[in-house]
Amino acid sequence: MPTYTPPLRDMQFVMHEVLKVTDEFKAMPKYAEADADTINAVLEEAGKFAVEVTFPLNMTGDVEGCKLDAATHAVTTPTGFKEAYARYVEAGWPALSADPEWGGQGLPLVVSQCFNEMLNSANQAWTMYPGLTHGAYAALSTHGTGQQKQTYLPKMTSGEWTGTMCLTEAHCGTDLGLMRTKAEPQPDGSYRITGNKIFISAGEHDMAQNIIHLVLARLPDAPAGIKGVSLFIIPKFLPNKDGGVGERNAIFCGGLEHKMGIHGNSTAQIVIDGAQGWMVGQPNKGMQAMFVMMNAARLGVGNQSLGLTEVAYQNALAYAKDRIQMRSLTGPKAKDKPADPIIVHPDVRKMLLTAKAYAEGGRALLIFCSVLLDKVHNHPDEKVRKDSDEMLSLLTPIVKAFTTDNGHIATNACMQVFGGHGYIHEWGMEQFARDNRINMIYEGTNTIQSLDLLGRKVLGNNGATLRKFGKLVAQLVEEEGVNEKMAEFINPIALLGDQMTKFTTEIGFKGFQNPDEVGAAAVDYLRVAGHLVHGYFWARMAQVALREIAAAEAEKRPVDPFYPAKLQTARFYFAKLFPETASLMLTARSGSKALMDTDLALA
Repeated sequence: MPTYTPPLRDMQFVMHEVLKVTDEFKAMPKYAEADADTINAVLEEAGKFAVEVTFPLNMTGDVEGCKLDAATHAVTTPTGFKEAYARYVEAGWPALSADPEWGGQGLPLVVSQCFNEMLNSANQAWTMYPGLTHGAYAALSTHGTGQQKQTYLPKMTSGEWTGTMCLTEAHCGTDLGLMRTKAEPQPDGSYRITGNKIFISAGEHDMAQNIIHLVLARLPDAPAGIKGVSLFIIPKFLPNKDGGVGERNAIFCGGLEHKMGIHGNSTAQIVIDGAQGWMVGQPNKGMQAMFVMMNAARLGVGNQSLGLTEVAYQNALAYAKDRIQMRSLTGPKAKDKPADPIIVHPDVRKMLLTAKAYAEGGRALLIFCSVLLDKVHNHPDEKVRKDSDEMLSLLTPIVKAFTTDNGHIATNACMQVFGGHGYIHEWGMEQFARDNRINMIYEGTNTIQSLDLLGRKVLGNNGATLRKFGKLVAQLVEEEGVNEKMAEFINPIALLGDQMTKFTTEIGFKGFQNPDEVGAAAVDYLRVAGHLVHGYFWARMAQVALREIAAAEAEKRPVDPFYPAKLQTARFYFAKLFPETASLMLTARSGSKALMDTDLALA
């Protein structure tokens, strides 16, 4: 059976020592009183909830899965899921970072970010039920009418009602302009909506009183394509005037998908048979409203893989210390045993350190993004809000694609550490790999994220936002460029930062002549950009670690082993993972001909 320990020390290191989040919060009146002690105390309790309540249900939920009653369209979640959700609601966890106006606790989003990482480590399938509600809350909070907010946000804040995002149809995935779901206006201002949706996570379940579906559909006179899509609220039960649930709406589960992983989550086929709904935002502007939820979901999916990377690493590390097999190539290390623990072998260490480096780098990136998101919504300075939004827009596809790709690498590497036992269900490792695999696919496949990054976020504004991130790198290089102890961390990002300008310009020029050049380079380009971002955060973490070690030595007190360990992981990252950028730039520059001039090969 796997185990899990919340990485609270590393979260505290990133928040308080590297990013100094409470200093950032002082500039935002809403969070001016948020202090490190409060944040740490909340996360300590959050970690206990993840370990004690949701983690024990992870393997059983995977085996049991969800069950659909075809006659009633009701879905039963795995044993214990409903009860765990009730405890989640009772403890007030859904309201953690929600607005006090709607009953929220008003804590910074960084608190929710760290809590959700722990929940994803503990049980991704369960965490998706409340997780999607946060995105629906964000969309309604931004684009809903006053009445819609009054009706839905308090119930979603409390956790009494959950939310979904209904986009995909069987004949179209990401190409939402092809959707066929129709919305007919009614005299009372509502709409009658008819259509079918698939792959709807948490689309039907028994955990909450009501499910609030946010559904994309087309008006009768809508323009063709994506410009003719509108967004609607379709509640499972129509709300009563007293705030309770009333009549059952004509939206139901027509089937459950049989999936590779996340078996404990009800991925539903949703049938909409003349259901009553209400428009969110403006006619034919549904994608603007839905993108609020989609971007929140993309950050959330990156967090899912971060959580799985962490828990897979923890279990692989424990196994590698315990499992004995063969002797070290440099001679016996456990002389009192017939063989050495496998952690003495270089490649086992490489697999473990790969997972550790991607987990800790991903954690720094996601916490940084959560602070950016808080600035977007709460900073009093309009320029700070705008700049933060621009930077977050650049980093979102990297969070989604780079973190989930790394999760795939890491969970498979950690499964490999177990050898044959990794392939056996009882150890839990193969479930981490299976559960993570969806994260590279949904909320826009990682290829689509790569096209978004290169085509829209970089080339779309001639690299302006990328240059702003480059300034952060340049500032760090200027701070530490003469520090010999930082050279092994600074020199690689300084070199790549310089290379990115030429690299981007070259691909952009080729893409201007032939758009397929952008498509051929995009995936490799995103991974290069991901390493630049991770390298920046790893250099910042090394910077703090070196300072703390130097301070301890100057004061002649013991050095906290956390800091030398952080430096060792940073050295591994820059020596063994970061150099991937060189080969990626070569393959990106190789162009589209080897891909597109292949009609005979693919005949």
